[in-house]
Amino acid sequence: MNLKPLADRVIVKALPNEERTKSGIIIPDTAKEKPQEGLIVAVGPGKYDGDDLVPMSVKVNDRVIYSKYAGTEIKYDGNEYLILRESDVLAIIG
Repeated sequence: MNLKPLADRVIVKALPNEERTKSGIIIPDTAKEKPQEGLIVAVGPGKYDGDDLVPMSVKVNDRVIYSKYAGTEIKYDGNEYLILRESDVLAIIG
């Protein structure tokens, strides 16, 4: 990927939500909630705290849960991504 986030930002590719409920009902696109789970595809170098660089606690290929309305949505090379601050990442899955 040619996109490189700056400072404490990460680029996430959103993972699709389930298309069906557990009982088998198909959910149309208009009724789906915004995804909150994604795969990190790029990580910035970290944030400076004075003269010290604080490294990132996430890495490329981490599957994460992030804040529902956080970040900036972008399209790049026909794909949709989300640029988030590391503080908007709530958890690493697995």
